[in-house]
Amino acid sequence: MSEKSKNDEELFSFKCPSCDKGKIKIHKTTYDVPDGDKMLLIKFECNICNFTNNDIIPLTTNNTPGIMTLRVSNEEDLKSKIYRSPVGKLEIPELELFVVPGPSADFYYTNVEGILYRFENAVSIYRKNLEKDDVQIEEIDKILHDLHRAVMGEFAFTLIVTDTEGGSYIIPEDESKYSFEKFENKELN
Repeated sequence: MSEKSKNDEELFSFKCPSCDKGKIKIHKTTYDVPDGDKMLLIKFECNICNFTNNDIIPLTTNNTPGIMTLRVSNEEDLKSKIYRSPVGKLEIPELELFVVPGPSADFYYTNVEGILYRFENAVSIYRKNLEKDDVQIEEIDKILHDLHRAVMGEFAFTLIVTDTEGGSYIIPEDESKYSFEKFENKELN
């Protein structure tokens, strides 16, 4: 953790949702990200069964609804930071991959490489659950191959984050590869 973090800890008397016996302790840390943003890191932990849950909440963020597009073509671009709010949709059109958030979606803060690993994990799980003679196997294997190449910086793609409420953002390594299209009020209805 950075020298620029501030820890706070509070004990609350609500029961653990996992074991119903323990009490939840909440660890809160305000973290200054090197790019100037501030994040609130929260960890819920049971004193009996070790149940834990984590959350990240940005304290500085873009509040403008819109579509963020990042063209990724090399290893340096993989370092671009991504903050996805619970309503942000992620998409990589070249690989026909997307994440549409559900009702219990969380905030998360990562980089492009982290997004690729999340997609790779999800596609691998899907692949393992297919029957050996499934017609999708060849297509899924190609997606996994292209994801691996993308992680190595050898497969160019576009990362699109669509956020109808604002809160998601991209901090690109190369500003020339980033664009933002603001939603008009009529598009939000």
